[in-house]
Amino acid sequence: MTSPLDTAARPVLECAGLVKRFGDRTAVDGAGFHIRSGEAYGLLGPNGAGKTTTISMLCGLLRPDAGEITVAGRRMDTGDPQVKSAIGYVPQEIALYPDLTARENLRFFGRLYGLSGRDLGSRIDETLDLVGLADRGDDRVSTYSGGMQRRLNIAAGLLHRPKLLVLDEPTVGVDPQSRNAILERVGELRAEGLGVLYTTHYMEEAQRLCDRIGIIDSGRILAEGTTAELVASLGHSDRVDVKASGPVEKLALDCRGIDGVDEATVVDGGLQLLAHGGRRVLPRLLEAAERRGV
Repeated sequence: MTSPLDTAARPVLECAGLVKRFGDRTAVDGAGFHIRSGEAYGLLGPNGAGKTTTISMLCGLLRPDAGEITVAGRRMDTGDPQVKSAIGYVPQEIALYPDLTARENLRFFGRLYGLSGRDLGSRIDETLDLVGLADRGDDRVSTYSGGMQRRLNIAAGLLHRPKLLVLDEPTVGVDPQSRNAILERVGELRAEGLGVLYTTHYMEEAQRLCDRIGIIDSGRILAEGTTAELVASLGHSDRVDVKASGPVEKLALDCRGIDGVDEATVVDGGLQLLAHGGRRVLPRLLEAAERRGV
């Protein structure tokens, strides 16, 4: 997925040297990265890697022990209210009132942002339409599926038209259809120029949505770049699984001589290859199979 990024544009988020300690444990240890307008940045890592602590500092919910954070050109540590108003934060947990309707929830959060009157009403309509809930706006949130609640959670973070949308694992526990809908909506926002920080466990989500990815573990950014750059840095090989019958052992020997094939192993019911550029290898694999009568 491409993005209309202006590489000369000033980042909507810059952070450097972030440190956060809880007693003797260092949860974040020198993390830093930047995000431009119209760019989606994926922060990947296992549970306990420091993702949620990092974004809590970026959103002003936790004070870092060290490091600097700038949002839309304003430093987070100055107490300037415009810094936080530039951020739309969508937490991992559902932050909605189940006994209220979707519109009532959004009206409440909109007033916290200082919105009122027709402006608030139009923004509620706009965000409900954006997340695909316009026809369920007057229903109580308690009647929503988990995926619908996740989408309404995102709508609440978009009411005030932030410059940076921070999403903390927004697809956890949702069905595939809702997950796909969330990713589509976030992709649309990114294409319209919104900066997005997206934390997730799932590489396929980051690959689909994000322009750049940071791999975090033990509170440190271990690697950063586009998907292609990260794959290239790891010396990635494609795995090719072939269901086959006949003299598969002889075919495996032939495949080991094909340029780009690192390994050819006979497995139950066929052959498994590790190769650089699997698509380029396939024609020669099929030619060898035909010669061997496989």
